[in-house]
Amino acid sequence: MIQALREGMGCETISLWHKDRDLQGVDMVVLPGGFSYGDYLRSGAIARFSPIMEEVIKHANRGGYVLGVCNGFQILTEAGLVPGALLRNRTGKFVCKNVHLVRASGLSTITAGLSDAGVYQIPIAHGEGRYHADDDTLKAINDKGQVMFRYAAADGSITPEANPNGSAQNIAGVCNESRNVMGMMPHPERAADPNLLNTDGLALFQSLLDYTKV
Repeated sequence: MIQALREGMGCETISLWHKDRDLQGVDMVVLPGGFSYGDYLRSGAIARFSPIMEEVIKHANRGGYVLGVCNGFQILTEAGLVPGALLRNRTGKFVCKNVHLVRASGLSTITAGLSDAGVYQIPIAHGEGRYHADDDTLKAINDKGQVMFRYAAADGSITPEANPNGSAQNIAGVCNESRNVMGMMPHPERAADPNLLNTDGLALFQSLLDYTKV
């Protein structure tokens, strides 16, 4: 993630340790993927209580931008910063592969610069990525344009077969009601370098930079 933002996008980046209590004036906090605390208990459940998260929550509540990817998304749901929860994949197995995403709403900064007709190939790598929310929450986030991405087939059609983990309504990413906190399971930073033979993720980062008001 640091390489994609610093070298790929030319962003000034600061590495923050989970025991830090100072965000050092950053405009956006990015919670990357990985396996915090070995994913014991539930993915993100322990990391949510890291000292740095107290400051991340304050930052988000002040309107500061936060992006969580994969484990970062799980941490955001555990902290209550975005709606819903991430459950174990329906197959019960870890899934690591390329998937296709389509924009569900252009109201978040990471989707504002994308096309409704665009299909983006972005990798996933998770064992607990099945997005879940109750019916009232699902209706609310759809009505308010908080669903950012859905899993789709290569032609952009949203089908059960294109859903890699059993997520409700093929949801791959959501934001909070204020749209400053965003979480997604796929890894755009793993599709942001020609050496990886995939640069689709660059469009997401470019949208994020173009439409983030800082």
